[in-house]
Amino acid sequence: MKTLLGLLLALAVLPAHAQLDWDAALAGEHRSEANRARDDARHPRETLEFFGLREGMTVVELSPGGGWYTEVLAPLLVDNGTLYAAHFGLNAPGAYFRKSLGGYLQKLAANHELYGPVVVTQLQPPAETTVAPAGSADLVVAFRNVHSWMRSDSLDAVFQAAHAALKPGGVLGIVQHRAEAGRSEEQMASTGYVTEAHVIAAAEAAGFTLDGRSEINANPRDTRDHPQGVWSLPPSLVGGDEGREGFMAIGESDRMTLRFRKPE
Repeated sequence: MKTLLGLLLALAVLPAHAQLDWDAALAGEHRSEANRARDDARHPRETLEFFGLREGMTVVELSPGGGWYTEVLAPLLVDNGTLYAAHFGLNAPGAYFRKSLGGYLQKLAANHELYGPVVVTQLQPPAETTVAPAGSADLVVAFRNVHSWMRSDSLDAVFQAAHAALKPGGVLGIVQHRAEAGRSEEQMASTGYVTEAHVIAAAEAAGFTLDGRSEINANPRDTRDHPQGVWSLPPSLVGGDEGREGFMAIGESDRMTLRFRKPE
């Protein structure tokens, strides 16, 4: 009886994220070999645990793009939580936005068992900013999107949308290519590298408080001075063969990983 009681007590104090099926999420057949190969650079488990992902949460992924992180989040939450994916608007201007949303919706439709429960919402400021019902989310996450929101002059609106969606005490988790101090906003938007100070100031202006920093996604090999900004590096390698060997040796970008909290 003592042994059984001890086992039950031990299970009771396990951290909640230990109940998530990380093997199914990271090694499942729903992920391509190319996407799995990037885990060493993107550290999805370590990043999501730093943000506080737990069983049963309501999570909002902002601007999921092609769905790299959706592939990880969806299986973790399919039976024990809710995932909102705040993609481009259905009537977004420009072919790029419509093509991106269409490709994402096709990805979800191709695996209804896994992605069927994902709730797709629209994030296209200023017209569409309700990424989830107000005060419903435990966690909002965004991966390498801040520079894009700066280019469209929508960073403040996006952070305000995240704040509105979160419960009091909820978390906003940001991963972003990191610039050295002193870069102008124009340089940040054009190169993809943004200073930590700029991200923190924008989040605080939206009502968040900085709750933690991590170097999970840091890369000290990244000099952050490439001819075509962050897109010179893998996986983009927009320069083709020019400088490719050196960029491959650097690897993916140096990234900040910041955790903000909505005050209770």
